Amino acid sequence: MENYDVIIIGGGPAGYSAAMRAIDFKKKVCLIEKKRIGGAGLFNGALSSKTLWELSEKVNNINETFHTSNKEQFFLPWSQVKKTLNEAIFERKLQYVSHLALLQNEAKQVNFTLLKGEASFIDTHQILIQHPDGNKIIYGENIIIASGSKPRILPNIPVDEKIIMTSNGIEDIEDYPESLVIIGAGIVGCEYATIFSNFGKTKVYIIDRQDRILPFEDKDVSDLISNKMEKKGIHIHHNSNLNNIEIIDSKVVYEILYDDGKKETIKVDKALLAVGRVPNIEELKIENAGVLMSKRGVHIGDDDTRTNIPHIYAVGDVSGRIALVNIAEMEARHAVEKIFENTRQRLNYNNLSSIMFLHPEVATVGLNEQDCVKKNIPVKIVKIDYSLIPRAIAMRKTEGFFKMIVSNDNEMKILGMRVVGEHASSAIQEIAFLIQQNLGIKELSHLIHPHPSIVEGIQECVRMLMKESIFKSTVFKDKMSCYSVINGVKREINKL
Repeated sequence: MENYDVIIIGGGPAGYSAAMRAIDFKKKVCLIEKKRIGGAGLFNGALSSKTLWELSEKVNNINETFHTSNKEQFFLPWSQVKKTLNEAIFERKLQYVSHLALLQNEAKQVNFTLLKGEASFIDTHQILIQHPDGNKIIYGENIIIASGSKPRILPNIPVDEKIIMTSNGIEDIEDYPESLVIIGAGIVGCEYATIFSNFGKTKVYIIDRQDRILPFEDKDVSDLISNKMEKKGIHIHHNSNLNNIEIIDSKVVYEILYDDGKKETIKVDKALLAVGRVPNIEELKIENAGVLMSKRGVHIGDDDTRTNIPHIYAVGDVSGRIALVNIAEMEARHAVEKIFENTRQRLNYNNLSSIMFLHPEVATVGLNEQDCVKKNIPVKIVKIDYSLIPRAIAMRKTEGFFKMIVSNDNEMKILGMRVVGEHASSAIQEIAFLIQQNLGIKELSHLIHPHPSIVEGIQECVRMLMKESIFKSTVFKDKMSCYSVINGVKREINKL
């Protein structure tokens, strides 16, 4: 029986990162993958959906320009979309496969093994790998569970991945649907609504149980995105629940029930179910190793990546935190460092940064305003409209805003930021670093940002807080604001 310093179950972003970090420590490493290296980070997930978004944004930008010139709309055939999508996936897949193949050939320098098959626990150290070519049992001094997740399925929705689909099937359609209903108004649902709306060939509906989409974000963020969606023809069923859905004559017929008792029945070509993801743990037989689930019982329980079994770790989507590639990689690397470096510093999620690929895009880091209200944190908040940023004016993309949140004291430590608008993702990382370092705005005040650039919005937020801004809010009242929130009460700060 082969004995390894660490066995990693799952070859997605978390598992792959864990394996590469373990190699850095010159350890004997085994990575087990059931299907395809790359996981949802590569297939039917982050890379593929963002490739679609990038294409759709190009099409939308062309048509926005044509609209002002009274020219006929431009449409990109779905066959060309699929070709580009497949090329992007193949390019990244080739990098993974080639890298792993070369690593395994470097036996003198790297003690690494990739095994294909379905893994399950025999006990706390032994793993059974089932493969059509034969089964195998291996032993691991340490084991990292990084088996990822899959789309959540609801029992009353007949998903066939042809007509009613999840994110696993939506990219395999043969052509643009004339109409599409999306069940779920979270990030995934809103991103696909944006993609198909951008391409201009599909009438999109979203079923939203609450009174606004993206309810985990501040209302000003949600409202701007919602308004843009509705302007682009996306119909949002607010305050509604899916009462019934079925496939009739290869079409989707769904009935929704509104909070006021009103019912509505609509027929569309396709449906996308986007109501979250669940961990891939059914086949792992973690009970054989005594690994416990979380209190909620929906994911593996862990304390800073370590499960209740000291040498078994859970990272990425199986740990039940935010299902993002960057978080999965961070947790995976941290778990390996806990094993081989005995690192005592715990992971810090306070500077978590993420991007929502919408229209316009949304970049987030740290706390938002409603988080601060819930936690009763006194804050100062400053906002500046995109229309005051020269780069946004040059791009003719002036819809959006910067929103910076700082502590309500003399230090004004940065707690969070939201950016909605073109190039929003380019403006977030320096703030994430300052949050991690527990620093305030003074560290930013003397930093000169490049001109013209979107990140000048950060510079102006800082200047507004220090009452040194280029423009004054007494003049641009509708484009600049600075206020405090204490005990849930919002008060305007003295004019800048």
